[in-house]
Amino acid sequence: MDKIIEVCHRSGAQAVHPGYGFLSENAAFSEKLAQEGIVFIGPPASAIVSMGSKSESKNIMSAAGVPCVPGYHGEKQDPAFLYRESQSIGFPVLIKAIHGGGGKGMRIVTDPSEAAFQEALSSAQRESLKAFGNDIVLIEKYIERPRHVEVQVFADTLGNVVSLWERDCSVQRRNQKIIEEAPAPGLSDELRADLSSKAVAAAKAVNYVGAGTVEFIFDNDTEKFYFMEMNTRLQVEHPVTEMVTGLDLVDWQLQVAAGNPLPLAQASIPLVGHAFEARIYAENPRNNFLPDSGPLLYLSTPPPTHVFAPEFSPITDKPTTSTLSDLQPSLTSHDSTTIMPSLRIEQGFTQGSQIGVFYDPMIAKVVVHGKDRTEALRMLRKALSEYHVVGVSTNVEFLQILAGNPSFIDAELETGFIPKHFDELFPVIEEPKPELLAQAALFIALREHITPSPADNVSPWTSLASRRFGGDKYERTITLQTDTTAKDPVTVHVVSTTAGHFNITVNTPAGSTTFPSVPAHLSSPTILSSTINAESLNTTIVSQPAPPNVPVSANPNTMERLHVFTGGHKTTLVVSTPNWLLSLGGDVLSAARGALKAPMPSLVVEVRVKVGDRVEAGQAVVVLESMKTETVLRANVAGVVKAIGCKNGEMVEEGRELIDIEDAE
Repeated sequence: MDKIIEVCHRSGAQAVHPGYGFLSENAAFSEKLAQEGIVFIGPPASAIVSMGSKSESKNIMSAAGVPCVPGYHGEKQDPAFLYRESQSIGFPVLIKAIHGGGGKGMRIVTDPSEAAFQEALSSAQRESLKAFGNDIVLIEKYIERPRHVEVQVFADTLGNVVSLWERDCSVQRRNQKIIEEAPAPGLSDELRADLSSKAVAAAKAVNYVGAGTVEFIFDNDTEKFYFMEMNTRLQVEHPVTEMVTGLDLVDWQLQVAAGNPLPLAQASIPLVGHAFEARIYAENPRNNFLPDSGPLLYLSTPPPTHVFAPEFSPITDKPTTSTLSDLQPSLTSHDSTTIMPSLRIEQGFTQGSQIGVFYDPMIAKVVVHGKDRTEALRMLRKALSEYHVVGVSTNVEFLQILAGNPSFIDAELETGFIPKHFDELFPVIEEPKPELLAQAALFIALREHITPSPADNVSPWTSLASRRFGGDKYERTITLQTDTTAKDPVTVHVVSTTAGHFNITVNTPAGSTTFPSVPAHLSSPTILSSTINAESLNTTIVSQPAPPNVPVSANPNTMERLHVFTGGHKTTLVVSTPNWLLSLGGDVLSAARGALKAPMPSLVVEVRVKVGDRVEAGQAVVVLESMKTETVLRANVAGVVKAIGCKNGEMVEEGRELIDIEDAE
């Protein structure tokens, strides 16, 4: 904080915008700036304190007439007492840190046993203490079919407060949003007005100033909503509000911080079309969404149509009969305006960047807007199909499947959407088709079989392709396999015929497929242009070289990978290491049955065993933390701890063997 203040004085800055996190909800920082005569572009410190405590905020909201979820919001933190409170509330319950957000320090407890409750409580408190410096929690009744609906509010120093309508952020993983939309689908005009009215009341109850988000739990079964918390900052998902209102929320923040009145009254704020935001995370959805880290070796995104949001004129002729009617947006005010589909991409990393382990794994946001939800969703699917990443695992393909899920298309939303539709969202991965395998082999062949350069290049060393003593016919058999070694490898035989044409035979366990005289060339280092089965194809294929300084082995992680992007999907193939090279390297990466390895680069929080301990299958042995999220590693066999390869507080790389358990069998 002191360094930021020093920079302000040296540069002559009059104000500080705190962004999304870190200091954006830090009351001490706001007070320090005020003492130095520097404007904090955000709410007063008193509002940050009141809304920063989930327990205090709920007491304030109850007094202001804003409905709250039943629960315990007091300061007593004795574990036995909290368990008794949970029994009184009735399981399932939600343990939630009173400070912070982003799903940190939050645990759902469905098992009514005291042991299960205490384990969840300890984990939530530990995670909260690390993330927010405070381990106080509250206990609430867990609503089993909730939606997460939040209202964007704005207030100025003159006492004016408005709603910029609501967003639905129901689809989450690890209690953290991954896709948001505005407006929330399926709300009646009366319900939308009631939500906005309660959000405005919440802001007024704490004398709020600036941009804030009032979050509600909406019970799908009863259609009632309850105050959850208020975020005293600009949200990550604020672009969807900008897209449907055409308003620059950061500009509004600056206007308010300068002491100006809100730019628009409630009755003038438009709500046009529909918008989605999809958060691109460096994580592996098929590995329980665990975060990933490493270099962005390749990044290609669809070209955005907008840097900001489309502009819409304020509403000037809306009939106003009451304050409540102002909170019912006019959905027909811009019917005569042509709404063109638009795409906006916000990203903090470029190709070559390193994704670390110390921060949230979000790397970008894809934001779309259309005339209605159907068009916006179609735009989102198209944009995600053209978003290509190599180097770290991402949730891009998962988001694309989610956006095409029939229940999501029908707006059947709830926070448990992912587990409810798990089988649909994680379909069985099909074996690569022969056409795709042929393209991968062509890519390898063409990068080695150089196309002659233009005739004006006189040097034969650069103007001629490779020459062979046995003739100029290029011929090669390429062995490929998928990410898992459980599947038999396939071979692709490539033979050059005339210039730029190849005969290809793909041999899989299911049989052989031949593609005669396939025209193909590399139009760029990552684009293969070919015609297979009378279909003209331009396929993005990115090579990921084998990691350096890793011994050659039969493990796919030690081989070159080809990432093939086609039809909106990414297929990763492994280029098998030749047998002669395997015989030199040996398989040094094979692991014992009882070995536990770090699933990602992590900080070791707690080693719960010591050498010689007897453990049971499923017993927690190591607690890791990566990107502010805890992961518990459990013994996969019953046996005796043979070796421990880590210690508390140590940073460990992905794949490090942490615990070796000698199988008791």
